[in-house]
Amino acid sequence: MHRYEVALMMNENRLTNSFKSYVGWDDDEQISSCETSFIEHELSPKLHPGEMIIAEAQSVLLFTPVNEQKTGVSGVLFVTNFRLSFVTSNEKHLKETSYQENLLLGHYDVCLSNIDIIYLLTGDKKKRLMTGHRFNDKVKGLHIICKNMRTLSYSFKFSPLGHGKTLANVLLHHAFPKRHQLLFAYDYREPNVQSRYSTPTFRCRDDWEKELQRTKCFGWTLNSSNNKFRLSPSLPQYIVIGSAVIDNHLRIAMQHFRDGRLPTWCWSTENGATLSRKADVVDPSNLTQENAMLEIVRKSHPGLLRPFIMDLTKILPSPKDVNQSFIKLRELCAPESARQFWVQDNHFYSLLEASKWLQYVSSCLNSALIAANKLNRNESVVLQERDGRDLCCVISSLAQLMIDSHFRSIVGLQTLIQKEWVVMGHQFCTRLGHVNSTDSVKSPLLLLFLDCVWQLLQQFPAKFEFTETYLTTLWDASHVSIFDTFLFDCERDRHCATKDVSPLMLRSIWDWEEQFMDHDLIQFHNPLYNASKVKDDLLKVSTEISCLSIWTQCYYRFLPTLEISNGGKPLEDFAVRTIISMNDNDSKDTREVCTPSNIGSFFPFTHWRSSNSVPPSTLTISSLSLNTSDLQMETSLVEIPEHL
Repeated sequence: MHRYEVALMMNENRLTNSFKSYVGWDDDEQISSCETSFIEHELSPKLHPGEMIIAEAQSVLLFTPVNEQKTGVSGVLFVTNFRLSFVTSNEKHLKETSYQENLLLGHYDVCLSNIDIIYLLTGDKKKRLMTGHRFNDKVKGLHIICKNMRTLSYSFKFSPLGHGKTLANVLLHHAFPKRHQLLFAYDYREPNVQSRYSTPTFRCRDDWEKELQRTKCFGWTLNSSNNKFRLSPSLPQYIVIGSAVIDNHLRIAMQHFRDGRLPTWCWSTENGATLSRKADVVDPSNLTQENAMLEIVRKSHPGLLRPFIMDLTKILPSPKDVNQSFIKLRELCAPESARQFWVQDNHFYSLLEASKWLQYVSSCLNSALIAANKLNRNESVVLQERDGRDLCCVISSLAQLMIDSHFRSIVGLQTLIQKEWVVMGHQFCTRLGHVNSTDSVKSPLLLLFLDCVWQLLQQFPAKFEFTETYLTTLWDASHVSIFDTFLFDCERDRHCATKDVSPLMLRSIWDWEEQFMDHDLIQFHNPLYNASKVKDDLLKVSTEISCLSIWTQCYYRFLPTLEISNGGKPLEDFAVRTIISMNDNDSKDTREVCTPSNIGSFFPFTHWRSSNSVPPSTLTISSLSLNTSDLQMETSLVEIPEHL
């Protein structure tokens, strides 16, 4: 079977024509459908405080993804200091739909921080644009690949002379900033919105003390010796270390670990077993301080048991390996053309296996399960990694999700990410490529973690308050250069940015009301989750690759060909919400539930295959065999928890 078959069967005869059909890049024919009458110079994006238009191109064609570039919409393309914005006359219609609407970005907009690759189309050639390069050739079009797998293809065929070249040069300059201060977060001055998702930041003593009290931790103590980041620039100002460590010993010991990252506390069981993390020692031939620190970990256990050491560098892929795997996955899930899509579809599973993405997901889940099982048996676990800032974040977070139900709520997951990733110095700026640098190694480790969480959600659908829509939205939000949460490599950099000549206004990504309305936030909440039934049971996830799935909503949502119109899991979700509304009239979420018409299987993210999007001609049946095993419709009845 091929990926396209089910989507084709479900979509046949359901689509109507509203997008315009255009000629391709080099065709001399006229536009095949009537143009919408509007005055283009009256179109412009609604600018945010601090945002400014830098360049624009009139009469630009935006093509529907992966459709031989024969259909799309016409509009004006703008480059601002925040986004690449495409404005068209049907923007008002799109806002009236029930699909997710980001208040900071228009339907066709993409944040500059989300742009990964830019291809320039001149004549019959396609050239990848690199920073520092300027060009004088006539620009016929642009093809853009985003970090979240979205692809955008523009044609300047009908644009005034020079518009395409000017816009492309400006875009290349602003999409890959060389300094952190050039990110839009430094220019944005909108007042903060008070969020209902109040999440601790762990930048103050109180947040750490509450977490220590919640886990009934003993044998470990909160230490402020790293005040003003004097001992380690990548650790927070407050760290939890073994109670037996005195300040003088702490300063000496930190000098022997890479970046001063000695064993620090992550989580405790009620019986005293702890999860901690550390970096490698600077000099492998001198293990005196490492042994001394591990002995303190042993003494912190009530039974004085030796901790289990997990050397993640030896058992898991490196950040570079993860990035190479992601690039191969993106090539598979974000083809540049319909021809490439069909060629890949014929060998989909062999290409997926070659990417090693699911293999890495499986390895991370297995390592986390080993750690969770050890903790559940009252054994302490120490996670070790070269710098202790990459895979330590992934495995520590997953292990805690598996064993502690507190982190399975929306605020709980946000608390976990804040505690294990943000303040513990995961290099978000470097790994997500917010600032262009030839020396840095990009790696979507956050996406790897979210994929692992999604796999947990598939195997335990009633155990988590959040949905896959929340996880996908979180991945998208990590590329929005307004929120500081995922903008920095460490807390020290964030602290310095607030003291700069042009100080950064801290704005948390967890303040979701800044991006979405209530009807979108409802989609974050899992209707199968019942907080009153929550208990701390170990989630014994199946980690074999055969038990894992490809995250279709996140990876396929920009492939219109694969979307099932009026079908898929979203309709299943609405059915569950409807059942709940019939049994609980006091639920806010259910009172506002109404099933949108003509939604697709990638709801609430894509509009390309909604009923008024793509003409029937797009569904031309190919003679190739059709493969859809990962898009099979769920035919079994939804299992409804007892509380419903």
